[in-house]
Amino acid sequence: MRVALTVDDFDQALRFYRDALGLEQTADWSSDDGRVVLLEVPRGTLELLDERQAAVIDDVEAGKRVSGAVRLAVEVADSEETAQRLIAAGADQVAPPVTTPWGDRNARVRTPDGMQLTLFTSD
Repeated sequence: MRVALTVDDFDQALRFYRDALGLEQTADWSSDDGRVVLLEVPRGTLELLDERQAAVIDDVEAGKRVSGAVRLAVEVADSEETAQRLIAAGADQVAPPVTTPWGDRNARVRTPDGMQLTLFTSD
């Protein structure tokens, strides 16, 4: 499965996801018709939530219901350090890092293109 994000500022999004978050660029299919690059995410799952569970997760991670229908969650080595690096690259902090009831250390940011990211570090 691929997740396709259409963004208003392609260069900013590329710098954010590739350079600041550290996703590896594996292809560039840009042409005269437009720009597209493929950034590799090592492993992915599709997590389906009902509205009640989404509210529970938002409450744990951000203190209130804040995410939309799509939120990306990325496992990183250090969620707090990664959040600070992404904030320096233009993200907004949605909520400070928390330790979740399931034992992860999570930080929530909003990317410059408006996507919410949960950055999680597992024990």
